[in-house]
Amino acid sequence: MLSKTIENALNKQIRIEAESSQVYLAMAVWAEVKGLEGISNFMYDQSDEEREHMLKLVKFVNERGGHAHISELNAPNVTFDSFQEMFQKLQKHEIFVSESINELVHISLQEKDYASHNFLQWYVAEQIEEEAMARTILDKINMIGDDKGGLYLFDRDIQQLTVSSAAQTPGTGI
Repeated sequence: MLSKTIENALNKQIRIEAESSQVYLAMAVWAEVKGLEGISNFMYDQSDEEREHMLKLVKFVNERGGHAHISELNAPNVTFDSFQEMFQKLQKHEIFVSESINELVHISLQEKDYASHNFLQWYVAEQIEEEAMARTILDKINMIGDDKGGLYLFDRDIQQLTVSSAAQTPGTGI
């Protein structure tokens, strides 16, 4: 059974994950209309992944006797001056999500809710991977600089981007 404190904190995270999906969706649309098909497809996939993260939380809250709330969302930024700026905002957003997950873990320990604490460890590991991906992408973008040929190759190759994280289970890729 979830305490009201945990239930409220998890519902806050549900909203954050839903807004994360919207952030990636807005980035996908922006990239698509700029002709950056690879980046766009990557962002569409990321948007779907964030929605899955939200649904996982929804199901957990309901299974533990709580009531998941679906609330209004803040509209994401829909324009960017460059694809570099877009990825910088993405990295900043992922750091924000990590901080939110860490606070949720802290609350679960304060409430002595070890089932929620255990459940949240997946999100902790996922955020390590998300931040590593954002840093890797920004490193590649910095290497490209203003080279249009580099942007073309980056756009083509981003769909195959994989980032291994120290938090993943060795040898499994998960």
